[in-house]
Amino acid sequence: MTAHPAWKKSSYCLEGDACVYVAAAPGHLVRVADRADPAHLILATTQTAWTDFLEAVKKTG
Repeated sequence: MTAHPAWKKSSYCLEGDACVYVAAAPGHLVRVADRADPAHLILATTQTAWTDFLEAVKKTG
């Protein structure tokens, strides 16, 4: 039986469904979705690439 990912809601979310969720995945991957539901997965990337992305966003914000 596969465990469901532990989705975490972005701290920058508005009320309702206007939100981004992130979950760690096996093999040092990160999953990103617009809902806390694996069926709505929109991106899967490495932890390194995700960290680089977040750092770049922080620098432009």
